[in-house]
Amino acid sequence: MEKIGLLAGIGYLPVEFMRAAKKTGHAVVVVAVVNEAAPELAAEADAYYDINVAKLDKIIKTMRREGVSKVTMIGKVTKEILFKGLKVPDLRALKLLARLRNRKDDTIMLAIVEELAKDGIEVVDQTLYLRPLMPAAGVLTKRKPTAEEENDIRFGFAAAKAIGGMDIGQTVVVKHQAVMAVEAIEGTDACIRRGGALGRSGAVVVKVAKPNQDVRFDVPAVGRTTVESMIESQCSVLAVEAGRTLFVEQRDVLELAEAHHICICAVDKTF
Repeated sequence: MEKIGLLAGIGYLPVEFMRAAKKTGHAVVVVAVVNEAAPELAAEADAYYDINVAKLDKIIKTMRREGVSKVTMIGKVTKEILFKGLKVPDLRALKLLARLRNRKDDTIMLAIVEELAKDGIEVVDQTLYLRPLMPAAGVLTKRKPTAEEENDIRFGFAAAKAIGGMDIGQTVVVKHQAVMAVEAIEGTDACIRRGGALGRSGAVVVKVAKPNQDVRFDVPAVGRTTVESMIESQCSVLAVEAGRTLFVEQRDVLELAEAHHICICAVDKTF
């Protein structure tokens, strides 16, 4: 049975990947790199380890010992964790950090990809087994966006692509074609709460892939906490990029959105 490694961050997406990979006959070796990894991972993985993201050498040696030559990195490891909650890095991680020209997401992730490759471990496409979770263009809820919300979606799509091109974030919150919030170090959910509060109800959330998205890491994803943050801040529409965004726990999330009169749609540049 071929093994695949999973470096798991926060959220339910690593569970979705693990289950999908196991259905194809793979044995899944999970290394949870954050404390908040989903409990299902430990219960269902063929092998499971808790190793902080700062212990890079231990992570790589564990995968090699398990005979893993391909891994994927899925789940949130936010910059807040990297900057505030990081344990003392091991020597390998320290050397990697010292080589970085900046601390942008892509710079950090590409350095990790290169470090894994030195030991014969290939980082594979995050969406390898998850493409069914990427909705095609269309409205996913019964409620459709109003004409004004459609204008905000188009405006927000362009704005989100612009910040993505600068490797700042993937999400913007918009109202009346004015940007209320841009995702940065705080992550999507905090961006939504901040932007929704500034918009004072009825704001539109737009999340897209970066213009040159590397599918090995940081593929945009939404799920239950996304909509819960929208409910908390009274946002009205969630628009994601069609065919390029992972939508986790779709049935439950759509039911939650319907109950709170939230529109969810998948759009592209032709919207």
